[in-house]
Amino acid sequence: MMTSEHVRIIAIMNQKGGVGKTTTTVNLGHALAIQGKQVAMIDMDPQGQVATSLGLDNQQLGIDVVLLEGETIDTVKLHARDNLDVVPAGPRLNEFEHLNEGGVERGHRLRKAIEASSLSAYDFVLIDCPPSSGLLGVNAMFASSELIVPVSGDYLSLQGLSRMMQILKRSEEISGHRIRLWLVSTRMQLRRKLTAEVRKRVLKYFPSRVLFTPIRENVALAECPSFGKTIFDYRKKSSGAEDYFSLASDVLERRVADGQE
Repeated sequence: MMTSEHVRIIAIMNQKGGVGKTTTTVNLGHALAIQGKQVAMIDMDPQGQVATSLGLDNQQLGIDVVLLEGETIDTVKLHARDNLDVVPAGPRLNEFEHLNEGGVERGHRLRKAIEASSLSAYDFVLIDCPPSSGLLGVNAMFASSELIVPVSGDYLSLQGLSRMMQILKRSEEISGHRIRLWLVSTRMQLRRKLTAEVRKRVLKYFPSRVLFTPIRENVALAECPSFGKTIFDYRKKSSGAEDYFSLASDVLERRVADGQE
């Protein structure tokens, strides 16, 4: 089913907006690349913020023409940083959400495109997903062996999680392969009682699934996309850079908060 035993294909998804999904995709990807891993990012969100966050033109053709016209990933892949490539969303990606013809095959286009590309020789492929469970999200889930759900430190995040679990279960049933779940605590204001309470609950409900490093709320993380920079380009001594570098180690080592993985 999967592209290769070597590559880890990870969808980064949450139904709730504002939890740091694209921030996590971009900065985790760059952190893994800095640690010497060959990384590709695929932007499956029509907003196209992955390219923008890396200082690239988000109007270039990308995964849109791969999914709509059968173009190959390697013709639209862009070099972003050392060890880091990106497949932008492309201006027509939203059209794919409304595609009616193709039946069940529509859900497997991304997986097949990855298998037919050089990405199968990479260490990691990170897929930034839209905040919806439509056809784009389905393609991301069917292509992935792992799922990272960013959970911010508020109660609404917990509600979004139960919806995500339904989508995960359904995807596994339809695709016939298991998708390993990880949760990452984002936008954490560690001095707030509520933040600690939310993390405690997530740890309770998802034992051995919560990655060890919480990502602290950090002004530099919010600022860097508008400069087309990752946190490592923009302010590599910040707590945001420290946290995402540590999170990359969590992902590499499968290191979790309660030490049970």
